[in-house]
Amino acid sequence: MADPIKNPTVDKFISMASSWKAEFEKLREIVLESGLTEDFKWMHPCYTLEDKNVLLIHGFKEYCAILFHKGVLLKDPHGILIQQTENVQAARQLRFTSLQEILDMELTIRAYIYEAIAIEKSGQEVVLKKATEFPVAEEFQEKLDENPALKTAFESLTPGRQRGYLLHFSQPKQSKTRTARVEKYMEHILSGKGIDDK
Repeated sequence: MADPIKNPTVDKFISMASSWKAEFEKLREIVLESGLTEDFKWMHPCYTLEDKNVLLIHGFKEYCAILFHKGVLLKDPHGILIQQTENVQAARQLRFTSLQEILDMELTIRAYIYEAIAIEKSGQEVVLKKATEFPVAEEFQEKLDENPALKTAFESLTPGRQRGYLLHFSQPKQSKTRTARVEKYMEHILSGKGIDDK
């Protein structure tokens, strides 16, 4: 097999990493052996198959990880895939806290990568919950009921943008915090913007 093509942006990312440098290099080596194309997206090394995202490598304070974009579809016979938060629907992580852990798990990591590639080749898709399946904070529902323009604007947003707002509005435990969040973003919604849009 020909040597894998390394993306210079990933070279720079790894050389500038303040932590997990050796772990990133080993994970990169393992992933590149699979034949995936190395790219750089979302500020991290991302690996694709025919322009479809399969996985990325990223680091946090406590661990580094491989994030499988359709990880929920992996069989996970070892029970080692982690859902980052309860709201993450498709992606799953394999987490590592040392280079030795990666070396010890190398065969397993490869097996998970090849299964992720097979899933991508098969065309399988993750069925995501619809925005209508997420709870609507009572405070937001009241605003929708009393402001038809807001309701129309919200319903015109993409499902992903709707989901973002519904999750953000329903997270706080206190009603006054939920109300403040709703009021803060009403103009955003009326302008057709998602929660992270400027």
